[in-house]
Amino acid sequence: MVAIRFEWLQGADQSLGLPAYATAGAAGADVRANFDNSQAVRLGAGERTLIPTGLRVAIPDGFEMQVRPRSGLALKHGITLPNSPGTIDSDYRGPLGVIVQNGGSEPFEITHGMRIAQLVIAPVVQASFVIADLDETDRGASGFGSTGTG
Repeated sequence: MVAIRFEWLQGADQSLGLPAYATAGAAGADVRANFDNSQAVRLGAGERTLIPTGLRVAIPDGFEMQVRPRSGLALKHGITLPNSPGTIDSDYRGPLGVIVQNGGSEPFEITHGMRIAQLVIAPVVQASFVIADLDETDRGASGFGSTGTG
């Protein structure tokens, strides 16, 4: 198990708790909206905004934190994350925010304490990038969608 360290931002509502897994088999831990003064944000159809979580995070070297949409919000209300999956790098120490977009046709209110996204911890492999002659494959230069037969 990997330990992820968090720190509360000044003024954050600590009673909301840290991100948490809803079930024993969950891959993503739910993170909550943490507004100053327990306010809410109304997001019109097509609009997007940055939602604060009240947290800063330290991710161990060799890992990233992926920020992903919650499927229930996406299905029921069209609420998604436009940069999904968002990546938080191991050397970032700023406030943890979630870019949320209303892809639905009705306004949606994000309230204080609402579970707004899932956080998934994943290993990272860094590569070296070089110029070299490429080997040939059966597919070759066939483009997007070219692996199907019909």
